[in-house]
Amino acid sequence: MTAFNSFRSSKLVSWKPTGRLQQTLANCVERRGKALHSGKGSTVRLCPGFAGEGRYFDYRSNLIPASIDFVQVSPLCTTLCKDGFRVRTVEHLLSALEAAGVDNCIIEIENLDAEERDAEIPIFDGSAREWVEAVDEVGLKVATTRDGKHCEKMAAHVNEPVYVWRDDSFVSAFPSNVVKISYGISFPQAPAIGSQWFSTPSVDNLFYTRQIALARTFCIYEEIEEMRNVGLIKGGSLENAIVCCTSKGWLNPPLRFNDEPCRHKVLDLIGDLSLFAQFGNQGLPVAHIVAYKGGHALHAGLARQLMGE
Repeated sequence: MTAFNSFRSSKLVSWKPTGRLQQTLANCVERRGKALHSGKGSTVRLCPGFAGEGRYFDYRSNLIPASIDFVQVSPLCTTLCKDGFRVRTVEHLLSALEAAGVDNCIIEIENLDAEERDAEIPIFDGSAREWVEAVDEVGLKVATTRDGKHCEKMAAHVNEPVYVWRDDSFVSAFPSNVVKISYGISFPQAPAIGSQWFSTPSVDNLFYTRQIALARTFCIYEEIEEMRNVGLIKGGSLENAIVCCTSKGWLNPPLRFNDEPCRHKVLDLIGDLSLFAQFGNQGLPVAHIVAYKGGHALHAGLARQLMGE
């Protein structure tokens, strides 16, 4: 059994063995659907990857690692960019893969426009349920390197408090023996959402599948026109998001959880922090992660801080 030790790291974290071997998918699995922002259809094929190589996207034979090094600032989603090719809205898929322990995976993307340099992951119902079911469909196996060896899975343990903030929003990580997340949101303009907090006792695949993966993305009805005017949510509908009107409340109830918006923020956070992963090791740092009014940019900011950037 071998392990990679050339981590990009800092004094903020210590990489330690998890006692488990790196895993990958047991077979390929495919899903097709419409994208949230572009409104276009795309096909995503998840395939087994080699141990030590992590998760990466293959778009028109261009390889884009699912790494914080390739994150590009974009509104309302997480985008990866390399050599002029972009893959948008990767957070729900990566969240499900991280939680399920799919440490190494080749993510092939196809769309109808052969000249398009941008791709986007399908939104489905706005949650990570479709991806969880796709992983369950084929199952997992122990990953091997290209020369047939196994790799022990490592995890980054946070050594001291780390935080990033903007105005009254922040994302932080505190030393802990297990991965825990506490997330708060505040939407005073929409009383049906209001202020919410959601905390996890720990984050494992079972808890994720039952309590987080089902939570759908949400938006404020009065902000939809503005978002569409700047080219966003062209594929948005009441079938792939829960929509809240400031005066009338939820337009497409029932919610799956009373605090579904807050749980969805946790889903996004897990996907964004999965980009901290290196060489097929765990992306989520072993820490108590506390966030308030965070978003994709702050989530990525915490990952960069942990990387020592």
